[in-house]
Amino acid sequence: MLRKYHEHHAKLLLEREPNMNSFWLQKRKCLYILICSNILIWLVLGLMFYSPSIHYIPMKMYRYFYPVDSIYCYRLKMESLSDISSINPKKDKSIFFHETSCKSFIKGKISIEARQACAVESAAKMNPNFDVYLLFTSPGILHFDGDESDRFLKALLSYKNVKMMHLDYEKYVEGTPVEHLYKSGIIEDSDYAMSHASDVLRYLTLWKYGGIYLDLDVIVTKSLEKLPPNYSGAESDKDVAAGVMSFSSSGKGHTLAGTCLDDLKNNFNGRDWGYNGPGVVTRLLKSICGGAKLAKDMIKKDCQGFKVYPRESFYAVPWTKWKMFFDENSTGAVNKLTKKSYAIHVWNKHSASTKISLTSNVSYILNARKFCPKVVQECDDFF
Repeated sequence: MLRKYHEHHAKLLLEREPNMNSFWLQKRKCLYILICSNILIWLVLGLMFYSPSIHYIPMKMYRYFYPVDSIYCYRLKMESLSDISSINPKKDKSIFFHETSCKSFIKGKISIEARQACAVESAAKMNPNFDVYLLFTSPGILHFDGDESDRFLKALLSYKNVKMMHLDYEKYVEGTPVEHLYKSGIIEDSDYAMSHASDVLRYLTLWKYGGIYLDLDVIVTKSLEKLPPNYSGAESDKDVAAGVMSFSSSGKGHTLAGTCLDDLKNNFNGRDWGYNGPGVVTRLLKSICGGAKLAKDMIKKDCQGFKVYPRESFYAVPWTKWKMFFDENSTGAVNKLTKKSYAIHVWNKHSASTKISLTSNVSYILNARKFCPKVVQECDDFF
């Protein structure tokens, strides 16, 4: 009986052996693939770190290595446009836009989207006596291959007052009150790294040079050249926004811009999206507007020479109603609301993925045709 049991057990082992061998072969194969994949990843990382000649990394690979909101590309030292730190922009006679994504690094060349290009063209077209700076924090160079973005860039460069430059973040913050925020990695560790990097830059740029800062999701519809040197605009009855701001390069404006940098230095909050942008200028105005705590009350005050414009000046359509810009049935209402506006803010954070057909008659593209005609002309299918 015992002999028969052992014979039966041996037979079962022989029958299982092929399956067991197959299992271990599959396991070894998976291990081999894993090892090879890791070697490839480290090779790519090595090239990125040690070869300044590498100018391109596919977007899928970049997102694999870094979070969507990563500002790692700011630290890469690669061939780029001339750096803004190497020149002296005209004091109080410049308009600044910051492109703070890593798209130019990902694509291997300077790139821009239609609505961003529209903002820059409208500013240049409506303010011919101001220099208009488009500053890229992402490394990259101009390389014209004829794609849609290249045509937008050429359209912008047809304006003599448009200047495209690189902004080396590390160099830009040296010797400033916010140097530690970047060099220590505090901004990079933020939950909203790109947004907060942009927030810091807008105040820093105006402290350095004076002039006007504009978000890349506006259309400038009136000249800004005769507005006072120090201002921002209310976006609601409660809050002042930071999408359109001006500080003078000297005197009270420079002092107030410095106060904003000190606020960022001491109170930067990486967990709150709006704290380091509109929060900074709102807190500043609460301290200098004669006790006014709400934006609607600041409009009526003399805030030590700083003017707060009413909502219709820059933010006539509130962010909660951003869809009005993309609805033909709302065109008349938007035109009425923005009649007194110097700029139209379209709330890109919410509206970026909403496409507009070039044959549409929604308010956004009607204004684009008027104030950024060269860019609209270069669009392929959508604006």
